[in-house]
Amino acid sequence: MTRLLNLELRSTVPSQASAPARTLESDLVSRLARFFPDAAPVRIPIRLSRIHVSGNGNAPANSGPALEETVIEFGTPHEVLFLVKHPLEFADLVLVESSDGSLRAEASVVAAQYQPERTAIAARFLKPVPNWIVKS
Repeated sequence: MTRLLNLELRSTVPSQASAPARTLESDLVSRLARFFPDAAPVRIPIRLSRIHVSGNGNAPANSGPALEETVIEFGTPHEVLFLVKHPLEFADLVLVESSDGSLRAEASVVAAQYQPERTAIAARFLKPVPNWIVKS
């Protein structure tokens, strides 16, 4: 009977021990947020596109197809922090668009924390974006 009981306990441990992926992902971004004292937790679904600039760097930027959909986990008046599956590097330019259309802004990657399957990104808006985040 004891042996059977131990087997039953083992069969339930994996499901209890596996924390939701969202918690682990939020933890990755929260570690990056420590470098941004004004960062406030938010949950804003976004579509992220890479911005391509012509060779001389002076031509108008255009965005390519959506890189991926993700969620802004933290924000400041000047930065957004989120996770991506596709690799982004320091100084990459991205277009951040909220699902409801209330946010559409170009940003530059200012910090990245690489993990095996995900990367936590902080991107700074290239131009002021008034009232996109309101602290109470």
